[in-house]
Amino acid sequence: MKLRNGQTMGETKRRRQRALLELVRTAPLATQHEIQRRLAELGHDATQSTISRDLEELGLVRVRDGEGRLRYTLATEAATATASGRLKSMLNEYAVSIESSGNLVVIVTPPGAANPLADAMDHVPVEGVVGTVAGDNTILVIAREGVRGSLVAERLRKIGGIG
Repeated sequence: MKLRNGQTMGETKRRRQRALLELVRTAPLATQHEIQRRLAELGHDATQSTISRDLEELGLVRVRDGEGRLRYTLATEAATATASGRLKSMLNEYAVSIESSGNLVVIVTPPGAANPLADAMDHVPVEGVVGTVAGDNTILVIAREGVRGSLVAERLRKIGGIG
């Protein structure tokens, strides 16, 4: 069935959903009303129930971002954001010190905290990190070939909001 604009309903839906994906990638949209308004600005009139179905079909979920604001994002990105938030929290809480030497970083933690913190690091890609080895209260972080440990240490401090 052709609509007044000459497009089929399927084409209209695909265009609207592409616009919706682009919107949530570029703007912190927290409500379906905000999404509806922004889509209308782009020429995509949609009801709240249509937007709700689009969100479900596209796998978009509402989460708190790193600044604590609600926003829609892809479910896969939400999982990464959750893991990133966990790493940030754990670095802030458990990293007693972060020191570097060559392409290595040593993180000292309270007793028993190294393994959970290393596990959190292994689930969030930290640029320049090959992997971690954890003991009871110490984590050895190995930087990729050609990446200075001091750069990785600084990234970890920044993630954890440390010094």
